[in-house]
Amino acid sequence: MSLLGGWFRGSTSKSSPASSGASQADLRAQTISLLKDAMAGADLIMNDDIDGAEASLKKTDSTFHSFGMGACVFMKSILGFEKAIMAEASSRLNECETSAWNEIKKAEKEANSSKSKSESIYPPGSEYQLVLAESYLMSAIIGVLHESLTEGIKSFYKLRKAYVALDAIIQAESAYLKQRGIQSTPTQHTAKQNGAHEHEKMPGSFDDDVDPEFLDADESHSGDQTPLQYQGHLSNGNVDEAEKKLNGLSLNGNNSPQDLPLRGGFEGGPDSDIFADPIDAFVHSGTSMCFGVLLLIISLVPPAFSRLLSIIGFRGDRERGIEMLWQSSRFDNVNGAVAGLMLFSYYNGLLGFSDILPSDADVIGKGAIVGYPAERLEGLLVKLRARYPDSGLWRFEEARSLSNKRNLTGALEVLKNNNSKMKQVAALNNFEMSLDSSYVRDWAHARDDYLRCIELNDWSPALYYYLAGSAELELYRSACLANTKDDSQISLHKKKTEELLGKVPVVAGKKKFMARPLPFEEFVVRKVKKWEERSNALSIDLVDAVGVSPIQEMVYLWNGLKKMQPVELENAAKDLSWDRLTCSEKARDKIQMETDERALHDLCHAAILRNLEKFDEARTKLQQVLKLDKSAFKGSNKDDYIPPAAHYEMAVLAWVEGRTGTPAETKKKIDDCQSWLDKVARWEAYVLDGRIGMRVQTGMDTLRWYKREHGLPVY
Repeated sequence: MSLLGGWFRGSTSKSSPASSGASQADLRAQTISLLKDAMAGADLIMNDDIDGAEASLKKTDSTFHSFGMGACVFMKSILGFEKAIMAEASSRLNECETSAWNEIKKAEKEANSSKSKSESIYPPGSEYQLVLAESYLMSAIIGVLHESLTEGIKSFYKLRKAYVALDAIIQAESAYLKQRGIQSTPTQHTAKQNGAHEHEKMPGSFDDDVDPEFLDADESHSGDQTPLQYQGHLSNGNVDEAEKKLNGLSLNGNNSPQDLPLRGGFEGGPDSDIFADPIDAFVHSGTSMCFGVLLLIISLVPPAFSRLLSIIGFRGDRERGIEMLWQSSRFDNVNGAVAGLMLFSYYNGLLGFSDILPSDADVIGKGAIVGYPAERLEGLLVKLRARYPDSGLWRFEEARSLSNKRNLTGALEVLKNNNSKMKQVAALNNFEMSLDSSYVRDWAHARDDYLRCIELNDWSPALYYYLAGSAELELYRSACLANTKDDSQISLHKKKTEELLGKVPVVAGKKKFMARPLPFEEFVVRKVKKWEERSNALSIDLVDAVGVSPIQEMVYLWNGLKKMQPVELENAAKDLSWDRLTCSEKARDKIQMETDERALHDLCHAAILRNLEKFDEARTKLQQVLKLDKSAFKGSNKDDYIPPAAHYEMAVLAWVEGRTGTPAETKKKIDDCQSWLDKVARWEAYVLDGRIGMRVQTGMDTLRWYKREHGLPVY
């Protein structure tokens, strides 16, 4: 009997004779046909057609089609961060979890009553285990983004359940491949090794009277827990020999970057005989995608939070997660597309504002998975754009790839001509266009685009108003400093700046993250309050009480500096000039005397100098910050992120300088870099610790990779 006979029960006749060979063949053919139909419907999501996807998926009442509907709403929710859509997605996914669980039990029961042996890689109900795991993972992501602390805590429980469900599928795949003389996959591990206790059963094997929603580990169990990461390797024949061959792969060879085998990974892709069965290909690509996302997400949390997760048995593995996403992206189905989306989100998003990364030579020559593989990403983007020609999502990623190559003009051209049918994609596109306009100092366009974000997305109006007001402030300052002053323009820009900044505290606080204010909202409200206090103390208008360019501070926090050409960096430095302040000279001197204001100026200027490769000048600026007492940055309206950010900048300087010295000098610089990062990782809580923390985490991953490659001690 087919292992998947019960998958689409809603669409098959209940009177089909289970014992008939012909009927079973027909049933499997129908199952495959329905699978392709469901995946084709879900695939429309990635082509900017969520409405079409929903219409297609509604036609069949199966668990898998139901899951596709949940995925549609999930995509809308995470792209738009809209509370109502998040609630709808949670509801749909909860229903899918229940349905998938019931189908697992039915599939097991049918398999137990059948006398025929399955030829499938995976055990009965594995397709539902995958649906269950993906539902858990999506629900967890929504829960973390939710405003409720309770929902956030539940999310970590669901992450654990997703892990356990995926573990069962991976072990089955490893056992199947081993029987056929193929070494286990890079995802092989045991549940006991990774935090699942001995008495726990895998999904699909739970006791009938236990609701999976409430199943948990024995609190009194004292067994060891090791990190949530895989330990095996995929190769044919001798493991060591295969790894040597795989480690020597280069992107400069004849292979297409998209088709290169994973470094130390499994070579079985969509054309492999192993996954000739479309259902097996679906389960494999989906498991690789889902577990890759899980490992990557856990690895991205800030250092302080990751220590908490490690206590309860969660530890991400960024390299392994990325490898698994690349493996999944080789499949031409919706799983592969989602894996591709996650890869672009990681490389163009996180690595887009990170600094301590392997060099291009290391990425190409040594396969540094923690680096930015421009050639391989280009191949993946070409493939996805060909598959989804109507999607604005991939054009958006094309623009981000261009900006990462310091081609902001080209990026803006793509973004301005990217008209997406999906409101959520349009919002992402518009915000990226706003940032890029800020990087090239097109203040009028930046202002208008930030304001348009409020129309397209309700995630953080306070931040959008702040950014728009900061762009308008630059227009006001430029008008005040123009050779031929135009009083009407000065008055116009001043009034508009006051209006925009004045809205920040009014609209703030409506959104929360894990029951706390959004970090950036808390940050911008502090800034405005600081200027209001200064305005009252110095008896000057609010806009004239602003010190260091707030838009250039935001450029630093988004690390737009690494996307700028030298001339753009030099112009950004000019915006930091104290001469651009519009208050009297006496008031300007008092603003400059404020410790955190002066330190902010030095921090932003040091980052610009570093990107201009003026390392000695950058270090001098940072040393002025480092010698200041920490207490000077404590207080309700102080910029408390500056000292840890300065330490991070010192780590970056050590990293970039260390790559060009002698071996002895390089080792010392690497040690210095590690020391600076360790200090930031142990820093007490501050408003923007999440944003700085992600850069620190990426830097630590890079250092671990570098030390491993060069035989240095890793700790």
